[in-house]
Amino acid sequence: MKRPIVITMGDPTGVGPEIIVKAWLEDKLAAGDRPLLVAGDGAVLQRAASIFGAEMTVEALDAGGSETLASHRLRLNERSLLLKNLSELPAADLVYGAPDLACGQAMIRYIEWACDRCLSGEGAGMVTAPVNKQALRAAGCEAPGHTELLAARCGVDKVVMMLAGSRLRVCLVTTHLPYSAVPKALSPEAILSTVQISDAALRRFFGMDRPRLAVLALNPHAGEGGQFGDEEQRLIAPAIEAARRQGIEASGPHSADALFHFAAQGAYDAVICMYHDQGLIPLKLLHFDDGVNVTLGLPIIRTSADHGTAYDLAGSGRASSASLLAAVDLAGQMAS
Repeated sequence: MKRPIVITMGDPTGVGPEIIVKAWLEDKLAAGDRPLLVAGDGAVLQRAASIFGAEMTVEALDAGGSETLASHRLRLNERSLLLKNLSELPAADLVYGAPDLACGQAMIRYIEWACDRCLSGEGAGMVTAPVNKQALRAAGCEAPGHTELLAARCGVDKVVMMLAGSRLRVCLVTTHLPYSAVPKALSPEAILSTVQISDAALRRFFGMDRPRLAVLALNPHAGEGGQFGDEEQRLIAPAIEAARRQGIEASGPHSADALFHFAAQGAYDAVICMYHDQGLIPLKLLHFDDGVNVTLGLPIIRTSADHGTAYDLAGSGRASSASLLAAVDLAGQMAS
């Protein structure tokens, strides 16, 4: 049997459990020909199934069986899904949008177990459903979120957030910073590192021989020769030149207001963006429902649904499973 893609259940009081079940009920949850295994909680998934009027059974597996990673099998509408039951939460008592300490501890357990299975080679990749960062911290996690937790677990200092859809991929030099702090956070080294990691990941996991990377400017009109800022000349152009000397097909600095038109038409394989909204506004314009968050620079495959816990929708069954489906599909493609 091929190594499975592991889906972490995410926040038990968010939409993670129900979008997994929803995708499964729609018979769309697939990672190519690879099996899927959920790292989560059987009782919480059963509660999620009840939202859709479906009855799910949870069967314990023989510990000596061939499916060594799984502890249980879920059955729903004559279909089955493997489960590693990593928590036993009182599902009926959980309040949507209000994760307690046990939920926070469970979220960490799902992530760490999946990561370790991928590091050991038992898992082909992991797909993460959304978590609550405050609950992680309350449970003793020092990392501010998924990405940092995985980087620390994998012993990696630098990772790159890539958001991807069928028409556009964006890779971020800086992520969650106040706009005023972005210029000070940029350096030729940080930009070059982002380009290098993006290039290496596109070659390794996306089968590209020579990825075409467009590196964006920070300022309007790429600084207009220094009239609107000199970061392009001081920081960005030297990083591009260094990347090109290493054989990386990087170009720029490109003016962001025009570049995305060409990138969305296929002229580039990825766009290197200087800050969060510079990349995510066009990405979400094109791929609001089916965008995928990919962590580049890890020794393992990690994709994620590109949305949060959506507490306002949790328990209603109305949350879209499109981003999760795209994340599972992309993880399967990357693993192949």
